[in-house]
Amino acid sequence: MAEAPTSVTTAPASASASAAGTVAASTDWGVFYRRGVLLTDLLVLVWVVFGVQIAWLGFESVAVNDDDLKLGYTGISVCVILLWLGALALSDTRGARVVGVGSAEYRLVADSSARVFGLLAIAAFLLHVELARGYVLIAFPLGIVVLLLSRWMWRQWLVAKRRSGSFSARVLLVGSSQSVAHIAAQLQRLPEAGYRVIGIVAPSTSAVPEQDAGIAHYSSFDDVQRALDETDADTVVITSADELSPERVRQLSWSLEPGHRHLVVAPSLTDIGGPRIHTRPVQGLPLIHVETPTYEGRKLYAKRTFDVLGALGLVVVLSPVLFVLALAVKTSSRGPVFFRQERVGLKGTPFQMIKFRSMVVDAEQRLQELSTLDRAEGNTVLFKMRDDPRVTAIGRVMRRFSLDELPQLFNVVAGQMSLVGPRPPLSREVERYDPHVHRRFLVKPGMTGLWQVSGRSDLSWEDSVRLDLFYVENWSITGDLLLLWRTARAVTASKGAY
Repeated sequence: MAEAPTSVTTAPASASASAAGTVAASTDWGVFYRRGVLLTDLLVLVWVVFGVQIAWLGFESVAVNDDDLKLGYTGISVCVILLWLGALALSDTRGARVVGVGSAEYRLVADSSARVFGLLAIAAFLLHVELARGYVLIAFPLGIVVLLLSRWMWRQWLVAKRRSGSFSARVLLVGSSQSVAHIAAQLQRLPEAGYRVIGIVAPSTSAVPEQDAGIAHYSSFDDVQRALDETDADTVVITSADELSPERVRQLSWSLEPGHRHLVVAPSLTDIGGPRIHTRPVQGLPLIHVETPTYEGRKLYAKRTFDVLGALGLVVVLSPVLFVLALAVKTSSRGPVFFRQERVGLKGTPFQMIKFRSMVVDAEQRLQELSTLDRAEGNTVLFKMRDDPRVTAIGRVMRRFSLDELPQLFNVVAGQMSLVGPRPPLSREVERYDPHVHRRFLVKPGMTGLWQVSGRSDLSWEDSVRLDLFYVENWSITGDLLLLWRTARAVTASKGAY
């Protein structure tokens, strides 16, 4: 006779009693959020389209076609707004799976807006309607910008709610103890993604961290239905299917309440960007195709063009700032204005990286002495010290806002670095790399990157490697633009910089 399944830890009775109201609220958050975003989308489009019409044409303006048929711009504006709202809805720009994190929401908003612009141009051509160019060329770009700003504001509110535990899917993890622990850690690291782990079903819970003691634990796969009832989870995530037969997974999917409970399968793939993943059903098998990264061809030329134009533009715009910083370095302490240091770049080739000097002249000679102090706050590879005595007064200010790195723009123009990429390492650091870490040399090092916007000097070595390798495997021009935007925010906050 089989032993009755037991749970290692279960949710308290009081929590279970109040869970129904909580899950009801959590399952309705998507409806509330979509309605709120729909309202602001409508207000944005009314303000932009009618505002441009009034400012450019006035109230009584009309458009005329070849048959002298007069069409009022007010009616045209109403049609444009309705068409725009319809395109945003058809593209699912307010869907629960795209809001909160990532660039998918913003990309869908821009793509659907471009389609509206194209449809309007086609309609005007077929109907022989002469639309005012200013009306079209101002309304659409302005509308896209204001829509994206509105969505960004909504995202900040949603992220704040999710970090407090609201507006998130209530997740039950099912799988091996090791895979459950890994997925739980990743989801808890990014609460703004909207997945709140409330229960775990695993044969052994020994791998689950002690800080997860508040999560309900179940020790048998036979407990899945009971776990769903007791925790009121609305999402089941299968973290590994080795212990679950295809028949059992299928029966689990059938047992979920349609429309209210969802099934997610997490494959054994980590640090893979969305654009590289394609799903193709074959004979009922959801085959996941993962594109291998490429480091040549038109993408590489596009990145180089983007780097050169961006770096030259920044040099021109920031030239007064560069002059003031150079003068401040020269007058505040003895020594050269610039600090040159050998770093390792593309394909392991060394190059001279340029920075504004932020330390005393003999900083390199004093490094060995400081690296033995207990105050060193680095890790097994990198040396980092929060209160480094070698840093000058002006250097401390520049480092806080990463101003000392601005001369690296000239490294970018010279082709030694990129605006966005992995951190440029020292030769002594490379000597201690594990073999897989050398993949970071497949692309040029960057002035900024995921390491810059994810904690900077506060990152552990393992996190630094993980972020750099993720970038190497998944880089894109769109991703570079987003990282540059996030860098500006991170530098302003100056968190983790020393």
